[in-house]
Amino acid sequence: MIPRSRATGRAFAYQVFYRLPVSVRRRLVRLATPKYIVGAVTLVRDAEAAGPGRLLLLRQPPGHSWTLPAGLLQRGEDPVVGAARELFEESGVRLAPDRLRPAVPNALVHAKGWVDVVFETEVPASTTELKVDGAEVYEAAWHPLDDLPRLSRATANLLGYYGIGPRAGEMPPPRPTA
Repeated sequence: MIPRSRATGRAFAYQVFYRLPVSVRRRLVRLATPKYIVGAVTLVRDAEAAGPGRLLLLRQPPGHSWTLPAGLLQRGEDPVVGAARELFEESGVRLAPDRLRPAVPNALVHAKGWVDVVFETEVPASTTELKVDGAEVYEAAWHPLDDLPRLSRATANLLGYYGIGPRAGEMPPPRPTA
């Protein structure tokens, strides 16, 4: 039970807060709440691959490990639109946002202050041309799910949530939301 004086103080604080203009309230909330960096990630599978399948991975600077097509959302950008944009910018694969479906779980909240919104899609590798810029991305290639190359730590962790790669089964299941 909250002591009466503390409850009265909270009630007074809320009364004052809700009398402020909406713009001031928003600014105060933004200052007082944790901030997250939001990124969009796409798991792109080869629609033609047999067996466990193949996954599109990127080799980016410094070039020691492989990652997934991903990037930060622009202010106000819908996550699925950002995922489609980043997929095209980094690999040359142009897909309409409605071709991407939310992965389950769709969002992963990381302890270091960022959130990944994750999408999935399939494309036929034989007819999908991969194009990279050589600066942000050195190489894009299809890799068998049962023989993945060296992955970045963040990529290995993220894939582990989906039962893929070296961390499959190690990552805790996502917590259900109310």
